[in-house]
Amino acid sequence: MTIRVVLADDQALLRSAFRVLVDSEPDMEVVGEASDGAEAVRLTRDERADVVLMDIRMPGTDGLAATRLITADPGLAHVRVVMLTTFEVDEYVVQSLRAGASGFLGKGAEPEELLNAVRIAAGGEALLSPAATKGLIAKFLAQGPGADDERDPARGERLAALTGREREVLVQVAGGHSNDEIAERLEVSPLTVKTHVNRAMAKLGARDRAQLVVIAYESGLVRPRVD
Repeated sequence: MTIRVVLADDQALLRSAFRVLVDSEPDMEVVGEASDGAEAVRLTRDERADVVLMDIRMPGTDGLAATRLITADPGLAHVRVVMLTTFEVDEYVVQSLRAGASGFLGKGAEPEELLNAVRIAAGGEALLSPAATKGLIAKFLAQGPGADDERDPARGERLAALTGREREVLVQVAGGHSNDEIAERLEVSPLTVKTHVNRAMAKLGARDRAQLVVIAYESGLVRPRVD
């Protein structure tokens, strides 16, 4: 199955470079280019996109607002948004994850990283670098200015619905570990881990693993390490 990709960035040159790269792969194709968030949302609907590479900062409707519109649309529940940012340590990244993005990627990433990001997102996995998961998210969700006001108290209550093993798996997911890594750590099969992850997502109302990470920090299940 071909992964249908929409490129959203106000820099035409960057979009052209990404298009050449994506279209060079046999398992993916660019089905639309947008210079602002509103156009990105329209193209995502019209072209039945699977993945949107979304620039955070664009004139008019920015990437953050566009991501909220996409993730709030039940008809686009299958769509995964990967945010493109100039700087990895960026508070907008966390806002994007809260808005429903599946992860983010620096614009200076290597070509293989970008292609891998598209495949990971299309497969329903969270695209979160170790630096983001262990540092950025912890910093802005747990310690950032105004974080307490933005937390959802109900999330902590919803954790009560998780089994002990599901909580263990959620902690590992929040640490940025893959299913295989979690399976090795907990001495279970990767399939068992996947089952626990899916059940946790269903109980917590999470779109994907990225949302599980956000919930784990916002609920207080996982605390940031102070280095």
